[in-house]
Amino acid sequence: MQELLNQLQAQTPIEWLAVVTGLIYVLLAAKEKNACWIFGIISTASWGYASYFHYDLYVDALLQMFYVVMGFYGIYKWQFSKDEKENYLSVTKLSNNQHVQIIIGGIGLSALVGYFLATYTQAAATYLDSITTVFSIAATFMTIHKKIDNWIYWIVVDIIYAYLYFSRGALLFGVLMIIYTVIAIFGWINWRKSKSL
Repeated sequence: MQELLNQLQAQTPIEWLAVVTGLIYVLLAAKEKNACWIFGIISTASWGYASYFHYDLYVDALLQMFYVVMGFYGIYKWQFSKDEKENYLSVTKLSNNQHVQIIIGGIGLSALVGYFLATYTQAAATYLDSITTVFSIAATFMTIHKKIDNWIYWIVVDIIYAYLYFSRGALLFGVLMIIYTVIAIFGWINWRKSKSL
């Protein structure tokens, strides 16, 4: 507990910005609010900086830059896309076949990226970093397209991220991942209330 308090005091302004705006992003996304994407862009840009320069998580830093770009796509998709039956983008589900494709493809790609990083870089926790990165990308696309399944993927990814950050000594980000897990559970419950399911 003392170490966590020490890290809270040692956080830089950019890390605090990443944490606060990240929490706002996930809470707003769980409530299906379009404004979530603005906070997501700010958070991921800040987080990418911290991941690269403070924690040597290079793949995670690249992932955060991907999130910045996807934040702008999310703004567009949630604001301007409409379903055939509705005047807005509604929450839907993935098929079992889509889940199988995502999981098999994700594991294979994670293994390739992990091997590359372990062989050619100084990156830390290469395979776990790769798994969280690959499945975070998949979950991001699910979120953008309002697939309720995104929350299940986020729950698993956030739990792995919590372990990864704790193992790197990034206690604040580890605690944040636990909070994200709880919010993802809330998001899944909230999105299930959608009348389109």
